[in-house]
Amino acid sequence: VQLVESGGGFVQSGDSLRLSCTASGFAFSMYSMAWFRQAPGKERSLVATINWSGHSTLYTDSVKGRFTISRDNAKNTMYLQMSSLKPEDTAVYYCAARFGRNTPVQVAPRETFDYWGQGTQVTVSS
Repeated sequence: VQLVESGGGFVQSGDSLRLSCTASGFAFSMYSMAWFRQAPGKERSLVATINWSGHSTLYTDSVKGRFTISRDNAKNTMYLQMSSLKPEDTAVYYCAARFGRNTPVQVAPRETFDYWGQGTQVTVSS
């Protein structure tokens, strides 16, 4: 089982980035997916989550209207399109998978996620 994030980088405030998470070794379409982030000295927290089909999504309030989560089950890949980036978005971004086809998607504790990626750094400079 593997989740591999990519697309992180160093950008200026107001810029955009698209993160990708490519899955292998498990039945991707049987899992809801999520992006979490962890800034230095802070706990890992949920950014956005998406159900197995991609038709149900949830976002933390601080990214609503700026970030878009999506998935392509044919490619076993999830995305996070991030726009209007702010310095407070600086963090390591992790993707995670949780077994189940709940619709609508639910906010689940991070301890209940089955698989995690290694993370990709996003740094937003002011």
